[in-house]
Amino acid sequence: MKLSTEEYKKLWQKKSPPSPWYKTVPAAFLTGGLICLLGQGIKSGFLSAGLSEKVSSAAVSCSLILLGVSLTALRIYDDIARFAGAGTLVPITGFANSIAAPAIEFKTEGFILGACVKMFTIAGPVLTLAVTSSVIYGVICWLGGVL
Repeated sequence: MKLSTEEYKKLWQKKSPPSPWYKTVPAAFLTGGLICLLGQGIKSGFLSAGLSEKVSSAAVSCSLILLGVSLTALRIYDDIARFAGAGTLVPITGFANSIAAPAIEFKTEGFILGACVKMFTIAGPVLTLAVTSSVIYGVICWLGGVL
């Protein structure tokens, strides 16, 4: 099936109705902000319990990852993401969801070939790009005498 550019554009517009940005943008902003506010509250709790700044930051990351995985396992995270859109992708909870969701979905295929292999189908390319980019940046800085 060969379509002209104009035919493809019409088909795309028919199949992809415009999203109501006046609803999705505030929902994403508020949800992402609430997740970050929750993280700051957790950090304040850890700091008031006597943990150092560095340890508190690590504990917050672990807590938010645990929260994201737990909400994914309980099938609540999908409902939040459906409402909030990109607001759930930016914080670390979105990363936890992108690892946990495929692992849960493919667990019936076994531990190794199901959960372990499939858990990186979404996050794997992102991790690969991030690591590769940081290595390239490090080499450039090293060659430039910055490091």
